[in-house]
Amino acid sequence: MLIANAIPFPKTHNLKTLLDLLPHHIIPPSEVRDAASLSEYAVSSRYPGDVEPVTEEEYSEAVRLAEAVVHWAERMILED
Repeated sequence: MLIANAIPFPKTHNLKTLLDLLPHHIIPPSEVRDAASLSEYAVSSRYPGDVEPVTEEEYSEAVRLAEAVVHWAERMILED
């Protein structure tokens, strides 16, 4: 969405930071905002240590949220 709207962005894995850069007229649905929680996985997978294993339920929820983001972004880009 940022690229499609020619918005510069920092190199970061923090999804909330990236969502906050969206123009005010682009309002992501709650599932997309909830996907900001996926940032934890980017950090924990890059810097392993004392991290609790991901449960099947957490995995399924993470995939669901990630898919919701992709589908939303695709719809928004195709509508323009």
